[in-house]
Amino acid sequence: MALPRVSIQTQDFDLSTEIAALRSHNKGVGAVCSFIGTVRDRNEGDAVSSMELEHYPGMTEKSIEAMVDEALRRFDIFGARIIHRVGLLQPLDQIVLVAVTSAHRGQSFQACEFLMDYLKTQAPFWKKEETSQGARWVDARVSDDAALARWGITAQNA
Repeated sequence: MALPRVSIQTQDFDLSTEIAALRSHNKGVGAVCSFIGTVRDRNEGDAVSSMELEHYPGMTEKSIEAMVDEALRRFDIFGARIIHRVGLLQPLDQIVLVAVTSAHRGQSFQACEFLMDYLKTQAPFWKKEETSQGARWVDARVSDDAALARWGITAQNA
């Protein structure tokens, strides 16, 4: 059974298990680059006690699959694996994994960064933080839009 490229899930993930599965059956892999994002306990100067992520099932996976297709077109990579968690998360919880394999490190690093920049701005997720001032929705950052722009993609955020 082939490993899915994209998973949206409530349960946590194990980096070593995911990397082993991504590398398996390809003796040409010479580089693996990965990024794990975690929930912080502070944002915009305020303490954050939890974060809740929502998505549209089906639409979110389709959008992220298109991102992986674009990474495969742009970079000389073998494969990519993206896991994004949804539901209620606490500080220190893992929230996202992006992992990429290639023959050489440069293409893995670039593709991993490209996918993360794309995810931060274009993936249809809605994030709500719980702070001492109450709950608030998290908007995309201007810096995230600028990171995406360096790849020649204009953010679709208003």
